[in-house]
Amino acid sequence: MVTPGPPRLDFLIAGTQKGGTTALHRFLSTHPALFLSAQKELHFFDDEALDWRAPDYDELHRHFSGCRAHQRAGEATPIYLYWPPAPARIWRYNPDMRLILLLRDPVARAWSHWAMESSRGSETLTFGEAIRAGRRRVADMADEVPGCHRVFSYVERGCYADQIARLLELFPREQVLFLRTEDLWRQHAATLDRVCDFLGVARFAAYPTAEYVAPVQRPAVVAMAEEDADLLRALYGCEIGRTAELTGLDLSGWSG
Repeated sequence: MVTPGPPRLDFLIAGTQKGGTTALHRFLSTHPALFLSAQKELHFFDDEALDWRAPDYDELHRHFSGCRAHQRAGEATPIYLYWPPAPARIWRYNPDMRLILLLRDPVARAWSHWAMESSRGSETLTFGEAIRAGRRRVADMADEVPGCHRVFSYVERGCYADQIARLLELFPREQVLFLRTEDLWRQHAATLDRVCDFLGVARFAAYPTAEYVAPVQRPAVVAMAEEDADLLRALYGCEIGRTAELTGLDLSGWSG
């Protein structure tokens, strides 16, 4: 029996971009006790055109009209972790929201992000230029939120510690699940078990399999110049340590 009206969302896959969120969205969509929007990345809580003094949640809820009473509703928009106003908006919508964060080695994540934007034609700089002088664009071209840019934030999105700290100021630790991207592939069943336990649903009777080769199964810095990798490793050194402290994850293998 379909619920009388769209439900309030129970969970979000809130980060990070190029961290495996598309795959996790697909995997969870096959679970009978979960209902995820058919469209990935609804971009509701990072929509700066909305009136956030009195947001109209109908635009969000229309994606969940088919959710049944026994199902938990959720969606995946990975910019939510990075976008500063998003956590408070999510909290005001549902302070009991459960948040799933997939975190990827920030050096590999930055390269993958740049490669995606280059392939789309959105980026004309080389990777080396983009992570050096090109970083000025994040501040100079920010037209929605100061210091943020949706496209050129290759380095900034990998600075996880401040983003996570901002989230934990609003949500208790038990409502946030931190996962390493590599574990989604290398410990596939165990990681999906953790997600199901976190969401309070039965574990998969049959685990969904990956539909494509996972990025972490290829060398993380293929075609990346060593001087670029060295620059990012140095930049993220302390950042990775802080992220490990905040999340409790073993990140000793990152950027090594």
